[in-house]
Amino acid sequence: MLDNQKLVMDRYCEVYDLLEPWCDESFYVFAQHNLIPGALYLIGRQQYNQNKDAIRKLVEENVIQVILSNPAEGSDTLRSHCEYVHNNMDLVKSKRVRLIGGGDMDPEWPCLQYDSFLPKIHEFDENLEAITRSKEVFTRQNKPYKFLFLNGRHRPHRKFLIDHLSHILDQSIWTNLDSQSGPVKLLDPKYEVQNYIENLDNLNNGFVKYKLFQGQWGEIYINPEPYIDTYFSLVTETVFSYPYTFRTEKLWKPIAMGHPFIVAANIGYYRDLHNLGFKTFGHLIDESFDTIENSHQRLTRISQVVEDLCKQDLDQFLNECYTICQYNQEHHLELIKKIKQEFPQRFFEFIKGSSVFAQERQIK
Repeated sequence: MLDNQKLVMDRYCEVYDLLEPWCDESFYVFAQHNLIPGALYLIGRQQYNQNKDAIRKLVEENVIQVILSNPAEGSDTLRSHCEYVHNNMDLVKSKRVRLIGGGDMDPEWPCLQYDSFLPKIHEFDENLEAITRSKEVFTRQNKPYKFLFLNGRHRPHRKFLIDHLSHILDQSIWTNLDSQSGPVKLLDPKYEVQNYIENLDNLNNGFVKYKLFQGQWGEIYINPEPYIDTYFSLVTETVFSYPYTFRTEKLWKPIAMGHPFIVAANIGYYRDLHNLGFKTFGHLIDESFDTIENSHQRLTRISQVVEDLCKQDLDQFLNECYTICQYNQEHHLELIKKIKQEFPQRFFEFIKGSSVFAQERQIK
């Protein structure tokens, strides 16, 4: 119960465990649920999309208040889903439907940000076992490769970096799981997660990620070997041109493994990471690309930073990164507890904010 309003939650809304103590009723299938007029509904992306017409009618008639909970998506992708998948952009922009998303968004969007990927790395036993080997990043001698560069779905910034770094990719462990970005490149079996090694054969064209991972979220798992055999990660985040940050498992995996990183992402990504309390490597490499507004210029500068770093003494670079990497690992664990503890209060403050629904109910 929230004040005098009942809270009804989709069991798959991705924040159910965080808000369960305040939940009055829950459901798995919205269409089979006995509706509670006047209640606040948190609905996950699947149930929302399967019932979007019925939900629109209920919202427009002020029968229920709705929050679309989709913290697995953020920023530009969540905005795109509202426009083209859920067909509810007008409801969101008018604040009749609000959002829980994984990334920051333009202030005009009524969205509560929840860094859902941040804790997930530590929710898999396989990853916890891998992280126990993170010290080998700094102790393994004669590393065979310079950097780790993993790419899944085609995005323009990934294709740009694959093209512009093509002359040094033989110095890296790299992937490309979508032929729109160039030739498909898979991991050597020794570097792939054990569960997916048998799927590596005959994947040479198209968007091969689904076949490789058999529809599972394969990129969440950590095989420690690629991190141990390289000096740093070049992370290509989901969002690049949209000027709001969305942090995914692509960042949290190298942080959990104590691996130095360079991130190709939106303007201000590093600023936002620093605001969360993490440290980066600006004393060793030029991270000023984080302030470059022009996307092409930012990408060009990032590719140059990677090239320059590959020419340096990477053993010395890695040694000088140790203290920061160790700090980030510890801070990551502290932040997992903090964001989970703080989310309910942030949620309560979010729903107490003005909404068309609340205003019209008061008038009636």
